[in-house]
Amino acid sequence: MAVDVDGVAAPRHRSPLLARHGAVAAAGPDAGVAWHYGDPTAEQRALARGGAVVDQSHLGVVSVTGPDRLTWLHSLTSQDVAALAPRTSTELLVLDPHGHVEHAAGVVDDGTTTWLVTETAPALAAWLDRMRFTLRVEVADATDAWAALAEPVDAEGAPGEPVTWRDPWPRTAPGGTRYGPDDDAHPGADRRWRLVLVPRDRLVEEVRAREAAGWPLVGTWASEALRVEAFRPRTSHEVDDRTIAHELDWLRTAVHLHKGCYRGQETVARVHNLGRPPRRLVMLHLDGSGHLVPEVGAAVRLPGAAAPTAGGADAAEPGRQVGHVTSVARHHELGPVALAVVKRSVPEDAVLLVDSDGGAISAGQEVVVGGEGVTPDRPVPRGPLTRGLGQHPMLGG
Repeated sequence: MAVDVDGVAAPRHRSPLLARHGAVAAAGPDAGVAWHYGDPTAEQRALARGGAVVDQSHLGVVSVTGPDRLTWLHSLTSQDVAALAPRTSTELLVLDPHGHVEHAAGVVDDGTTTWLVTETAPALAAWLDRMRFTLRVEVADATDAWAALAEPVDAEGAPGEPVTWRDPWPRTAPGGTRYGPDDDAHPGADRRWRLVLVPRDRLVEEVRAREAAGWPLVGTWASEALRVEAFRPRTSHEVDDRTIAHELDWLRTAVHLHKGCYRGQETVARVHNLGRPPRRLVMLHLDGSGHLVPEVGAAVRLPGAAAPTAGGADAAEPGRQVGHVTSVARHHELGPVALAVVKRSVPEDAVLLVDSDGGAISAGQEVVVGGEGVTPDRPVPRGPLTRGLGQHPMLGG
């Protein structure tokens, strides 16, 4: 990734669709594509209705070829892909030896190539390439050749169609489990989202074909608002150097609990079977009366006890920090909302405060990962835990 004159990382590719009249460029992890094209509320409504296209050409694409590709990926990652059928979508995580999330990728195989759509393509491709050893696999960062377009369609790619990754979220996959709502009751149950890979030099033509069919082009303001509403984690937003998958309810779609060994598996199993995640993802409904919106990374606080002031009224103490904001969005129906990672011990019914430049913002919680920190299928303990087991930092005791 290049660096601009201000020392800020510049996007690897700048979408030609940013030349559209009214286009406003996105920033941060979405730099390189449009935030919106002039009417973000109308764009979001069009996407929610199921008739729009989103430029996601800033995402990375990694290709893996060779006869050993699926069994090899199966041995390295959190997902069971050893017998992945062509045109069947799933997702996987690459964990460090302590079970922390390093990479996430959407996965689909076309019969000859396994395609990984990810936000960390250069680093993921480099790590996979180092893991090849003598196996018959070839890894390439294909981002320069392929770009992703998002569609609100709940369907896999059909034979003869372009490579398509259908987002499995939030349906609990075989071998997965959940820390959050039932699949049918999940706010993301009605979110339809798939990524279609198109040749990068045909990006504009592919968008025009969809516009000709009546689908407007919309920006990431719209797609991010619907992602936050659906509790959908992203590595560039919700993941830090301490994140384990349990904290983000990512065992739903990206982790198979009954497959063979892989790096980080011990932590996945121990937290699921014996412990609790130290933190939990939550959606925050922000008080919009003051027209304040926090920045990503803003502190989330549990208010302190009320203390008398000189005027006789009570004022809440600022409170201790219990987490931080990971994603912020303006939803066309819900108003200002955010995702945040907080300590698991924070009461689920507590009204929280979020720091902002204009003052603290009151925020109500919508539970993503429950405060109990256990799944419905957690094994029943066979006996007392070994002394000190619950105090392991990865068990959240």
